[in-house]
Amino acid sequence: MDQAWEDISGANDSPFLLIGDHASNRVPEGVNLGIDARLLGEHIAIDIGVAELGRALCAALDCPGILGNVSRLVVDLNREEDAPHIIPIASDGHAIPGNAISHEDRLERIRRHWQPYHARIAAQIAAQKPTLLISLHSFTPQLETRPEEARPWEVGILYNSDDRAARQAIPALEAAGVIVGDQQPYSGKLLNATMNHHGERNGIAYLGIEMRQDLISDAAGVSRWCDVLAPVIAELAI
Repeated sequence: MDQAWEDISGANDSPFLLIGDHASNRVPEGVNLGIDARLLGEHIAIDIGVAELGRALCAALDCPGILGNVSRLVVDLNREEDAPHIIPIASDGHAIPGNAISHEDRLERIRRHWQPYHARIAAQIAAQKPTLLISLHSFTPQLETRPEEARPWEVGILYNSDDRAARQAIPALEAAGVIVGDQQPYSGKLLNATMNHHGERNGIAYLGIEMRQDLISDAAGVSRWCDVLAPVIAELAI
């Protein structure tokens, strides 16, 4: 399926819409990244566990979801359309030689994947009119290029100017025994393109959740964290 997104079914009158920008490591036909195939299973190519947790949360909340269906190494769906690194030539110390492409090829890749993905989100928002967007990501406990910077928290919360959901979710998660905080080193002040575009610009509240990837790398972890997160999301007063 050469489609830039995957739809998750749910009640179209739900107040929630879940979005997972980096849920896939798919490299479309015709794209050669020039990297070792094993890297497609690493965090540089995919947010590990997000597709599985996203589906579980949509089922628990009975809400629709939209998952990105192309690797962030092909085009980063959580970047502005004109961002310099929307098609990365390196990630966490690994060169991506196949991304040294012409300006025309760069525009075509964005047209083929980034634009339809964001058009799909915009169409779902227009039809559903959700009051809360759930932005789901995962993070590695330690970047290869920053081994001295351990990331001990279990959940990081991302937000930019609109912190309505974040300010409720952080204490609620703490009360549930979760090690949680404002995500670092990539906070929502810096890397929040999808939520800036579809949430902040439209006045829609959003909850940016970044899970530690090792906690949701198997079915048991996904089930446990769905049981933790779903009630917190459901109780948000937005």
